[in-house]
Amino acid sequence: MSINSNNLSGLGNLHNSVLNQTPDRYISISIEEQRLQLIDHKQIVFDVIIATATNGAGEQFGSECTPRGWHKIRAKIGEHCAENTVFTARRPTGEIYTDSLQQAHPNRDWILTRIMWLSGLEPGYNRLGQQDTMRRYIYIHGCPDNNPMGIPSSHGCIKMRNSDVIALFDQVEVGIPVFISETSDRILKASN
Repeated sequence: MSINSNNLSGLGNLHNSVLNQTPDRYISISIEEQRLQLIDHKQIVFDVIIATATNGAGEQFGSECTPRGWHKIRAKIGEHCAENTVFTARRPTGEIYTDSLQQAHPNRDWILTRIMWLSGLEPGYNRLGQQDTMRRYIYIHGCPDNNPMGIPSSHGCIKMRNSDVIALFDQVEVGIPVFISETSDRILKASN
């Protein structure tokens, strides 16, 4: 699927000084549209509905908001784990998520299947100090398949269906840039 290049002009206008230009390959996330896209040389190669924070956009420690701006994937965790593997503190617990496990632990924040740990690239905005995405433990991760997508519902992370998080995990490398925008003007539209 090719991209209408007119939609590229607004990508990261506030943050261009970080990368100097739009990278050839990156992940674009829209909080407004609840959408994640993998872009490779102006081609949309992966496009899914996700769920970001219930509390909206923000960078502060303790806010439980999804941070904005340029990031990178700092680490990929869970490569050989089974679908629905449960993680706590980025380590598999030995559990596989089931409805009965959910019922036994109704208040648990379920991080499943794969983790892509984000690190901010913009000092003072999403890196260092009280706005540090990495130290806030913000991830792209799997969640129970009965969690609705397209509706903000996380504690700050980007939640995905398990099959989608596996597919994305297998297509990206550590260090790939990730741009998180509050608005939908950063999401690229396929040309007809």
